[in-house]
Amino acid sequence: MPQMPQTESGRSTVSALPRWPALVGGGLLNVALGTYYAWSVFVPALEKEFGWVRTQTSLVSTIDMVMLASMFMVAGFLQRRIGPRTVAIIGSVLFCSGMFLGSFAHSLLALYLTVGVMLGAGLGFGYLPPISVGSQWFPHNRGLVNGLAIGIFAAGSGIFGPIAGYLIAHIGWRATLQVLAGVFFVFTMVGSYLLKNPPPGYQAPPAKAAHATTRRPKVHADVPTSQVVRMPSFYVLWVAYALGTTAGTMVISQLVPFARSAGFSAAAAAFAISIGAVGSATGRFFSGWMSDHFGRLLTLRGMLFISMIATPSLYLWREQALPFNVLLFLVYYCYGTQLSVYTALAGDFYGTKYLATNYGLLLLAWGCAGVFGPVIGARVFVATGNYQYAFFGAAGLALIALGLVSIARAPVAAEARPVHA
Repeated sequence: MPQMPQTESGRSTVSALPRWPALVGGGLLNVALGTYYAWSVFVPALEKEFGWVRTQTSLVSTIDMVMLASMFMVAGFLQRRIGPRTVAIIGSVLFCSGMFLGSFAHSLLALYLTVGVMLGAGLGFGYLPPISVGSQWFPHNRGLVNGLAIGIFAAGSGIFGPIAGYLIAHIGWRATLQVLAGVFFVFTMVGSYLLKNPPPGYQAPPAKAAHATTRRPKVHADVPTSQVVRMPSFYVLWVAYALGTTAGTMVISQLVPFARSAGFSAAAAAFAISIGAVGSATGRFFSGWMSDHFGRLLTLRGMLFISMIATPSLYLWREQALPFNVLLFLVYYCYGTQLSVYTALAGDFYGTKYLATNYGLLLLAWGCAGVFGPVIGARVFVATGNYQYAFFGAAGLALIALGLVSIARAPVAAEARPVHA
């Protein structure tokens, strides 16, 4: 093993340890877990076999997102005691078991408990380690590294969504879930093995000198979660996060049925999942990089403004393939941006020591969007036969979120006092 330079106290100043295993491990884990975004590809087959309606099948996405957000908090508390590798393994087992057992479902309750509750709990446990481990190995590039980890999460649906659509058409939805569960178990277990925190005393190589136009984020004192929940800034971010991501969760949960109702073929609708996944992954990665250089809040404001325009435009131009795919890319891009930048923003505002639990609370806002987005989309469709009011309403929510982010400010020094363990 390479030797690390030591200070007089015996602690390393700059580590020569390889950092790439953390990125590879997180990538393998996230590309599998992110396939849950492609749930809508299973919806037509389930509705055809059982006669279920859109509000019933869309609830699976809602349960998944609520479980992800809530179990992320639980995983955050456990990770400080059992380590990221064990937390990732728990997530792997829950996710793959939920998918496999869901293939035997013959009722909505069974589907909700397996592909909803169990798989969603696995998402919550598996989503945390790549973020927290990557942030510790690459502290100077949190926006970029978080964007990469979360971007790969989004890319999973683009890679495996069309594969799932092909398999469903040839071997049925049950066998498709079983095949994917087996493949993903291998991916996630290998990824979990590669995830571990840096050793005590590790310090990352110094960041390269910034250009004059670069706005390096200022990291504030480490603030424990018990203090964060008493800060007004936290609630401004929380509500903005919930409202801003509602448009994305609504489109994601309804994408294939929405595309089919607009006249697209089954193959074209499945391909739309790939377009959306590329948009979401690009937003998470590129906007994460942008936020490192131009500021988190400025990046969020720009993406919320674009989302406010793109979401209703997607409905208006839904019947033309090129505008549909371009606007779909933009809606997903803006959605992915928020998941990436809010993660880094939580570290900037409240420090990185308690990031798992602080961001876990903030992620509950995304969980609420996971409830409201699919429900709004499904209920509006059932009531009116189309998605017009849902898409225009989502634009209004993005406008409110833009207003909140515009007044958001980092905690002042007196408000974010460091707490020594």
